[in-house]
Amino acid sequence: MATAVSVTVIVMMAGLGATSGAQAGEAEAKSLLKAMSDYLAAQKVISLAYDANFEVVTTDHQKLLLANSGTIDLSRPDKIRATRAAGFANLEMVFDGKTLSMLDKDANLYAQAETPGTIEHLIEELRDKFHKPLPGADLLLPNVYDVLMADVTDVKDLGSGVIGGTECDHLAFRTKELDWQIWIAQGERPYPCRYVITSKQVDQAPQYSVQIRDWKTGDEVATDDFSFKAPTDAQKMDVKDLKNMKGADELPSNFAIGAAQ
Repeated sequence: MATAVSVTVIVMMAGLGATSGAQAGEAEAKSLLKAMSDYLAAQKVISLAYDANFEVVTTDHQKLLLANSGTIDLSRPDKIRATRAAGFANLEMVFDGKTLSMLDKDANLYAQAETPGTIEHLIEELRDKFHKPLPGADLLLPNVYDVLMADVTDVKDLGSGVIGGTECDHLAFRTKELDWQIWIAQGERPYPCRYVITSKQVDQAPQYSVQIRDWKTGDEVATDDFSFKAPTDAQKMDVKDLKNMKGADELPSNFAIGAAQ
């Protein structure tokens, strides 16, 4: 029987950023981030795959890295399908503009909740009501620049880097509570290739990172009607149990969340 491990978990806050004094590369970094934000907002249909890493810190100060992968397909303003697979989870989430459906494929359980609205509203509901945030949710919002730049106190342009074979502009930002970095593909399609958040107020400064691959937009994306089809033998859970669906958690069941330090 697995022994529960008490961990300190990185606080995955979406709101970041504001202003700072003049410094090398600040204007260029802001311009590159704004260009990415404008590009993302202009895309009505997006498809991507991702690899996410989630660091936790045990009570005896050991860092552990949990990895998962998945896919996201979205059609603005109000449709999204996402998957996430880890050693302890195999989840599919579908939102058709009215109903949120989550399927735990391993347990063959699903739950549905009426959450009419936009993708932006859904992201808020997943984070605040159901405690099941989407990986890299900041980057799916229609106003990425404003969200990321809230409370920023320091901005740096770190030059070029290569992520998954794609040359990127590497930018770094600081807030009182968080440091974050982003690598943006160079060229006519400035999409985010990697996004890393570091919690400065948590013991051992754990990180959360998302690396994006297989980026597609417009006609490159296969048609999806975003309807949810439950397996014929799947059991439906009560909507009140949706937030307790273990397959949608960031942590496996043998981890116990402790207080932030």
